[in-house]
Amino acid sequence: MSDASSNGGASGESPEAAANQQSEQAAPQIRLLSQYVKDISFENPRPPNQLPHTIEAPQISINVNVNAVPLNSDQTNFEIELKLEARAVKDDDVVFIAELVYGAVLVLINVGDDIKQPLTLIEGPRMIFPFARRILADLVRDGGFPPFLIDPIDFTALYRNHLAQQQAADQD
Repeated sequence: MSDASSNGGASGESPEAAANQQSEQAAPQIRLLSQYVKDISFENPRPPNQLPHTIEAPQISINVNVNAVPLNSDQTNFEIELKLEARAVKDDDVVFIAELVYGAVLVLINVGDDIKQPLTLIEGPRMIFPFARRILADLVRDGGFPPFLIDPIDFTALYRNHLAQQQAADQD
């Protein structure tokens, strides 16, 4: 008796294993293929007059932007761009500006068209944010300032705001 006939299939798998493999293949998946720095910049316009030992804590603002671009015609591969800009100001003087565009390539497998946009604009940035946050903190530290640690970002709220802005623009 051969292995194939005793397991109930020509491939040597049991019917249960074949069913599990098919259900795994049909399940939606998101995979991160690569991450990279696309653009990085640090400006320290007035050293040494505004290094940390000479001034009080500046006001720091953070600007976040997310973009997703399909890389192939069937829209399964996407480039995600997470743009972070930190600007520190003290008494109307710029102390530093740190900018980072962090990119990633995501692959969406068995994902319906209706959820591709939320996955690429919410889950993609959520996956790469910790890495971008560390790079920005190191950049600020290497510029002579205490590391700037960004609080976690609610990418769902950012996505909803983006949709609301699009709908308002469409109504005008």
